[in-house]
Amino acid sequence: MTSTHLLIAWHSRTGASEALARAAAEGAGDAAIMLKADAVTPEHFLAAGGYLFVCPENLATMSGEMKEMFDRCYYPVLGQIEGRAYATMIAAGSDGEGAQRQIDRIATGWRLRRVAEPVIVNTAAQTPEQIMAPKSMSRDILEDAGQLGTAMAEGLGSGIF
Repeated sequence: MTSTHLLIAWHSRTGASEALARAAAEGAGDAAIMLKADAVTPEHFLAAGGYLFVCPENLATMSGEMKEMFDRCYYPVLGQIEGRAYATMIAAGSDGEGAQRQIDRIATGWRLRRVAEPVIVNTAAQTPEQIMAPKSMSRDILEDAGQLGTAMAEGLGSGIF
């Protein structure tokens, strides 16, 4: 039987992705295991029934710490997590599509199953000062992130995913 725990793996430079991950974790309640990407191990992937990946897009790609997590964990769990649920939230200054595509390619290799549409939060940060500035998310965005956490936890708990 697969676990009903939701691993929320996140990385944030300016606070936007962290706020999204925290809101999702609050929505998921006791089902959530929220870990910063550099703390995630293959054992965390094996122990969870589903995954929510939350990160910023940096220079049209996922953040380096998020990529490092996938690099460390990819082969140790390959062939052991097929069919598990996943979703994504990307904080981006523009479109976020590059980071989204990278995560989807990794998830395809693992044969994970996307269970929610990608969430890309566009902060519209375009200047170096705006990009590096601490970010805060609107109440509506945080509510949406919380609802995604709730939906994933309920899907895992009820066996839908």
